[in-house]
Amino acid sequence: MEELDWSNLSFGYMKTDYNVRCYYRNGKWGKLELSSEETINIHMAATCLHYGQEAFEGLKAFRGKDGKVRIFRPEANSQRLQSTCNGILMPELPTEIFIEAVKTAVKANERFIPPYESGASLYIRPLLIGTGAQVGVRPANEYLFIIFVTPVGPYFKGGFATTPYIITRKYDRAAPLGTGIYKVGGNYAASLRASQEAHAAGYSAEFYLDAKEKKYIDECGAANFFGIKNNTYVTPLSTSILPSITNKSLMQLAEDLGLKVERRPIAEEELSTFEEAGACGTAAVISPILRIDDPDNNHSYVISKDGKPGPVCTKLYNKLRAIQYGDEPDLHNWVTIVD
Repeated sequence: MEELDWSNLSFGYMKTDYNVRCYYRNGKWGKLELSSEETINIHMAATCLHYGQEAFEGLKAFRGKDGKVRIFRPEANSQRLQSTCNGILMPELPTEIFIEAVKTAVKANERFIPPYESGASLYIRPLLIGTGAQVGVRPANEYLFIIFVTPVGPYFKGGFATTPYIITRKYDRAAPLGTGIYKVGGNYAASLRASQEAHAAGYSAEFYLDAKEKKYIDECGAANFFGIKNNTYVTPLSTSILPSITNKSLMQLAEDLGLKVERRPIAEEELSTFEEAGACGTAAVISPILRIDDPDNNHSYVISKDGKPGPVCTKLYNKLRAIQYGDEPDLHNWVTIVD
């Protein structure tokens, strides 16, 4: 293949050699299959198309200085997918099948894993869809699990730099007891208009308040929020927020660095008290927040006074990436090395 310009990759889809597939039929999961097809053939009455029986995950593989390939926390992604399956009545994919499928997809596309220090990584996208035909609103009897991979650059073009965000009251991403805690496509469809409007106004992403009272910080676009103050890492506790594996990892690293960790409701007014804040997720890792504007109240919460990422955000970002690349010891057994 033509040598890729690894340091200038966008965060987008690029065709790779293979994807991995596994079918659920007659009440059981089949064997993993390697496919070079980019398309899938499904029934027009498949439940994924009509009733939203669809779930996905996102994780990454990294090539270290030692040449080894490391996958970050695949067990956690497997567990979250199982939680989603349980939530929308799809058969749970066993963790051993998930891990084997991830490893198989990474190994089969090894030539697409970016080199160490290129700033790029291999993004891994597991997808589970209901393929059985139904007209009534009920679960399918057949499902398809797929994993494809693609090399990606930084989620935000500027990389690790502060950017502005905007609070939206016009839209809700998810209801308090809805599907917000599951990684389903519907949550992202619900955010598209708000996201487009935020981008058009010059913001990185939109911030949602809780759907019930519009008082508390919920999710930030497609990422979790955290704030730093008084040597404490604070992140929202809510029944409509996706449990981010990156946020979970950062909470542990914050404790390792001697910070206290609090998961609790965060009222909007509390934004003015944070010394640092960030949005976190697999794609961006940490996106430090410059300010959060609330146009409805004609107010702006300036988080970064000098326009730069704060010291705690920087430490956490560097620490997490060092573990992902194998530059620092993996004390919590988060990394799976591909043999």
